[in-house]
Amino acid sequence: MGSAAEQKLVKITVNGTEVEVPEGELIVESVKRLGLEIPIFCYHPRMKPVGMCRMCLVEVGFKQADGSVRMMPKPQAGCTLPASENLVVVTDSESIHRDRKGVLEFLLANHPLDCPICDRGGECPLQNNTIFYGPSTSRFIEVKRHLPKAVPLSEYVTLDLERCIQCGRCVRFTEEISGDSQLAFRFRGAEMQPSTFELTDFTSKFSGNVIEVCPVGALTSSKYRFRSRPWDLETKASICTECGNGCNVWLDYRSGKLVRINGRTNELVNEEWTCDRGKFGQEYIDSPERLDRVLLRKADALHESSWPEAMDAIAARFVESGDSSAMLVGPRATNEDLYLAREIVTKTFGSRNLDHRWTKNLPNNPEATAVHSRIADFETARAILIFGNDLSDEQPILYLRVRKAWSQFNVPVVVISDRATSADAFAEAVVRYAPGEEVEILTSLSGMVRGGGGSEDLKRASEILRGGFLLAASSSVFNSASGEATAVALRDLCASAGTPDGYNLFALGANEQGARDLGILPTEGGKDTKRILEACASGEVKSLWLLHCDPFSLYHDRGLVERALENVEFLVVQDILATEATLFASAVLPSCSHAEYEGTYTNIERRVQRVPRILPPKGSARPPWQVFCDLRLAATGAMPFFGPSEVMEAIAKEHSQFAGVSYSGLAGEGCVLASADSALASAGIEGGGG
Repeated sequence: MGSAAEQKLVKITVNGTEVEVPEGELIVESVKRLGLEIPIFCYHPRMKPVGMCRMCLVEVGFKQADGSVRMMPKPQAGCTLPASENLVVVTDSESIHRDRKGVLEFLLANHPLDCPICDRGGECPLQNNTIFYGPSTSRFIEVKRHLPKAVPLSEYVTLDLERCIQCGRCVRFTEEISGDSQLAFRFRGAEMQPSTFELTDFTSKFSGNVIEVCPVGALTSSKYRFRSRPWDLETKASICTECGNGCNVWLDYRSGKLVRINGRTNELVNEEWTCDRGKFGQEYIDSPERLDRVLLRKADALHESSWPEAMDAIAARFVESGDSSAMLVGPRATNEDLYLAREIVTKTFGSRNLDHRWTKNLPNNPEATAVHSRIADFETARAILIFGNDLSDEQPILYLRVRKAWSQFNVPVVVISDRATSADAFAEAVVRYAPGEEVEILTSLSGMVRGGGGSEDLKRASEILRGGFLLAASSSVFNSASGEATAVALRDLCASAGTPDGYNLFALGANEQGARDLGILPTEGGKDTKRILEACASGEVKSLWLLHCDPFSLYHDRGLVERALENVEFLVVQDILATEATLFASAVLPSCSHAEYEGTYTNIERRVQRVPRILPPKGSARPPWQVFCDLRLAATGAMPFFGPSEVMEAIAKEHSQFAGVSYSGLAGEGCVLASADSALASAGIEGGGG
């Protein structure tokens, strides 16, 4: 794919002004270079043009050799017209104004007068285009058509057929972007309507995007309906923390409560898309299960307490426990939380027992969790290998990028998995293996990539991967008994194909990559997750701190978790929501959600992004980094940090990969960390656990 500098430029004339644009660029995009706008409904810059709505009509002609202009007899759709040499475009003429009014008049002929109650009201392209380009009055006096209203397509999406203008954006999204093709047009003519095949539930993992691409109020959010109006909302930029992709989003809130989440454009991460887990899965922020009070256990019951009392009790117990204390960390903690968590465990408590990993087996080799590629790199890959996971579940936005690489840039995809995955539908080669055969299948494939022989079912995969590829695997490989050997085999396969830097073992949780980089791991001789739980169960570990994690939901051995929490003498639960672990707590510390305090997260490509404080904390909830500062002050008298930006300055001084990172430099798209020695190696962990 040629770079922008290599693209052929052509001269076109727009409203009398000559401009150079890339050959083949759609006119609807070309006019933006002059600050002009062509109104649209069906056109979307990330989908193929279809010219369905005719709102983008323009007058078109060509300059002749003698300098005259020969105009086409009829207007053309600007969204399907490619730029070519000597093209002449008129976007502002009396006939074009008349055409636009005619298009809008027909669209409004049967469109219901729902604006006062429509969730799209106030941010509706149909409203805006009607005001700017439409007729002042309607000539239609006939009764409008009546169709079913508020038809639930799914748990998240509601369809109002009366409002649909048949632009096809929703259908095209499911066909071209998400690839599940769950929506299609039924019937023809005036009866045409979007729906699922056989009227089944709209179960796409990306269904929420059709709400945002719909240019009218035909598709609305079932969760947002009638909750607010756009002018009642405050909106701030944030980051999604439901997985490790680090999608950019807008948080809309009202009266201190989250109302909805929309995608925010970041071309290097999520473009403008979200998954349903990120768009609809963050209602826990205002959940009645939120922890909002400090609790201390007295006489076998938890009683409301105060932060000073809790800090004194916790500091005394953990300092006394020393190396018999431990901390386990979940994926939602910010980089600032993680840095101070490690400081307080290793320096204040004097313990070596700290871990963030929850897989069945843990890596010893620091290279096992290496990441070399960025999300956008997959678009220009020679080939892509998805190994051992359903990418649409574990890395949903990376999945959309991989599918885009296949559909738009013809990048071949190979899937090797022990189960069916979403990517099977477009993969050029699909290889299945039985659980436990990961190393065997990868070893065979490496041999075939080098030119050796092997079984027929691997032949096509080896042909595609030979010559180089990018790997999309994740830390879920360590849930296999042969997890570390599998990681070694994957690295060998990348090397065999000539692309050792194509190896990527992506993180899963929101800030799992940040925990990797900051060394949230046992120091030499310390205990990992499994051995911490075993030591709690046996009484060897006296005090345990759970930061943003519930072992019952994260760890595979429920029996061990239960024995550990029952037998540890002192348990601190610092979390956002009440969990099963809270029932065992000696002290409960309410924590802020990511929307309630400032901090940074590191996504799967090691991109550090900053989130602001948007909502007020619930009750007595506090940011973890602030709690750790207070605890250090109470235990040792150490000078506290007075803001998360100061914590980041300390991180940048101590961790070479964060060198140069500062809050002032994280505006916009964030920054990707410099290459550095693995935190695993610097932490000097011992043992891999099982």
